[in-house]
Amino acid sequence: MKRLHRRTLLKSALFAAIAAPITLAEEKQPAPIAALKSRRNEAKPITVAERQDRMGRAQQLMNQHGLNAICIAGSTSLKYFTGIEWGNSERLFTLVLPQKGNAFYVSPAFEEGRAREQIAGAPHGDSCRVLTWQENENPYQLVAQGLKDAGVKTGRIGIEERMQFVFADGIGKANPAAAMVSATPVTAGCRMIKSPAEIALMRLAAEVSLAAYEAAWKSLKPGMTQTQFGALVVAAHEQLGFEGEASIQVGAYSALPHGSRTPQVINEGSVLLMDGGCVVEGYESDISRTFVLGQVPDKVKQVFDIVHRAQSAALKVARPGLPAGQVDAAAREVIVNAGYGPGYKYFTHRVGHGMGMDGHEWPYLVKDNPLPIEAEMTFSDEPGIYIPGEFGIRLEDDMHITAEGAELFTPQSPSPEAPFARV
Repeated sequence: MKRLHRRTLLKSALFAAIAAPITLAEEKQPAPIAALKSRRNEAKPITVAERQDRMGRAQQLMNQHGLNAICIAGSTSLKYFTGIEWGNSERLFTLVLPQKGNAFYVSPAFEEGRAREQIAGAPHGDSCRVLTWQENENPYQLVAQGLKDAGVKTGRIGIEERMQFVFADGIGKANPAAAMVSATPVTAGCRMIKSPAEIALMRLAAEVSLAAYEAAWKSLKPGMTQTQFGALVVAAHEQLGFEGEASIQVGAYSALPHGSRTPQVINEGSVLLMDGGCVVEGYESDISRTFVLGQVPDKVKQVFDIVHRAQSAALKVARPGLPAGQVDAAAREVIVNAGYGPGYKYFTHRVGHGMGMDGHEWPYLVKDNPLPIEAEMTFSDEPGIYIPGEFGIRLEDDMHITAEGAELFTPQSPSPEAPFARV
């Protein structure tokens, strides 16, 4: 369920740890973290051939949904289809993929060298057109010209959902005979179904994060702040060869699903909710663990058991063909029947979200969502109970829909006393 931008959190966690009274720099790296071995060489990048297949699938979906072209600016969708990483500014850089024929790009002229360097590694990179515009020129007219050259003068042009309004508006005004519509049926239609290569990367990301969490947990000491513990998680991920993090919420702050920035100290008896993950070749993990340092109160044990059963219920029911909303319903029924209802009173969010290159992406396991689940979709499975002023429990693992049902990439957490025990 992580929400903070990963790199921002990494920097803030490390800075806070350096500024704190007890720092990692003043101590030897804890033995559980030092013992971790890098798994970096297990990460196999997505190939150009696979990205080319994705473009072909996108063109099939355009035909199916009546789109004549799609436009994608800097985003994870741009990287998904091309491998290109491009930060958006006020200057338009976009991929335009017609329903028929090859893609083309529109780029600022002064960025052409940088653009071509990345385009060379994209599908058809040696033959794609790059239309460039000078600072005093209108880039949207180039989009219109490129579409005209591809035989698209009217019809429906799909705009990727993360594209800035100024870009979408400019493309629309330059193509007045065409309708601007959402490209989500195409982009999400491709991205929702994962390939074996994507599943392998996501499984590795989940395993890495769980190992990092466990090493940090074994290194935890009473009196640490949540930022110091978070820095241990960062260090453990780094030891494993990847960038990763976790936000840490302590005691009553764990009842806030996305936590608080209030400084917190971890003491004996504290409930800790950790939530985060890592990135492996562009694919994310998202894992939450809740545990207690020291003696576990009976109420915490009881609530943990309810949440564990809810997570198991979602896992058991999830399968191809089932409406996505019914996975949420299965988990919510366990929690409501245990007295933590009605509705969203204590289980305050959906049970899961799609996963992949974005921590949250299509589709969503949310109440009343009729979308049929398909094999090779991936979701978080993360029920929770949050009791204001007391504590919150959330258990989150990443779930892969198989032909027969569903699996978790990582073992479920068995108890708040031994959150990483294998049973």
